[in-house]
Formats: sequence, structure tokens, C-alpha cells
Amino acid sequence: MSAAAQHAPGTGPAVRVLLADDQHLVRTGFRVILEVEDDIEVVGEAADGERAVTMTRATRPDVVLMDVEMPGMDGLEATRQIVADGPGAPAVLILTTFDRDDYLFAALRAGASGFLLKNGTPEELIEAIRVLARGDGLLAPEITRRVISSFARPGDPSGTAHRGPAAETALAELTPREREVLMLLAAGSSNAEIASAIHLGEATVKTHVSRVLAKLGLRDRVQAVVFAYENGVVRPGG
Repeated sequence: MSAAAQHAPGTGPAVRVLLADDQHLVRTGFRVILEVEDDIEVVGEAADGERAVTMTRATRPDVVLMDVEMPGMDGLEATRQIVADGPGAPAVLILTTFDRDDYLFAALRAGASGFLLKNGTPEELIEAIRVLARGDGLLAPEITRRVISSFARPGDPSGTAHRGPAAETALAELTPREREVLMLLAAGSSNAEIASAIHLGEATVKTHVSRVLAKLGLRDRVQAVVFAYENGVVRPGG
């Protein structure tokens, strides 16, 4: 986990952010919004995916704010390459719209840790960066609904027909409590909401979440949502 993972506004090291967007005015706008925050530091800018990967490796930010449509290497391939660097790689926050679902799901599978709508507010952007810096994933509610609906498979009531042997093996490692936590994660529940639902302390829930992610080989809560729906652990409306 990065040095900023436990950071809260006003304490500890600032969250280091890299901006990747092909429009100079957009990057400038983001910089202006972020640099007034005491706990956020913009460490660089990139106008294309290749430069985003290079600068990420050079500056080691905590969070990369990534556009999707950029010249040359796009944000999807850049995300794949950044996440592929393994432990210590920064979280990638994708800025997205609803007009390209294929981008959204490709970015999910590429390992992006968060998604934010481009029509969001500055406050939402700032909070999203802080959430990712803490080591959590983030999906806007509208995007969560889109993810869930995408995995609705008419004619497959069990939801398990597409589960591969690797997923079966990984799921078998979960305890009943951990499986319950996974189902609540897939519903978009926070640690506090999970704690309330299963009558445990938040610290205990955090431990369960970490074990679920480790056993399933997942990076964060966003990947847990995708895994749960892709492998029939939960079903839309179930």
C-alpha cells in the first residue's frame, strides 16, 4: 500500500496524483481543482497513454486520473500496463461517460480501481481520489447499476454456467462468512454497511474484506463486484 494509503485530509503525506488527458485545458482544470487541497499533490501530466505509463513509473503517484480516448495508446491499454506492474502500482481512476459501455467494462477488466462520470462535481473528484488513496475501490451508483445489468443473463437462472474451474477453486477457499461479505461487496455496501448487516465491528469487516480479495486474487472492491457477477455469486435482482 502506498505511503498515502492511510492519509486523511490535514495529516500525513499528500496523495500524489498524475493527470492523463489529451486536452490541455481539461488537465489544467483538474490541476486547479486539486491543488487547492492541502492533502493532494499533482506530480505530473500526460497527454497520451504511453506518456502516462512512462510518467507513472517515473513519479510513482498514488492515483492516476485517466481519460479513455487519447491519441496513440488509449487509457485502457495504459491502465493495463500500469496495473501489470504489480504490488505498489497506483490506483487508476477512470473518467467515463455512458456512451461507450465497451470502454467501461474493458477498463474494469484492465484493473481500474474507480470510475467517475465526467459531469461530476469537483467535490466528487476530490473524494474519489481520497477513497482510492486509502486502498478502496469506487464506482458511481449509476455505473454500478450498469455493471450489474450487464451481467444479467436471461436463461441462466443459476448464474453459474460461465464460472470457470479457477473461479470455482478460489470460491471454495472462502469461509461462509467471507462469501457473505463478498455478496455484500457486490451490492456496493461500504464496510460500515456490511458491519451493520452481519453484526460485526468495522475492523473485523475490513479484515474479512482483505481476506476475500487475497483469496480470490483481486485488487480491490471494484474487481470484487465484477468477479461476483461474472461468476454467478450474486445475480441482478437476487
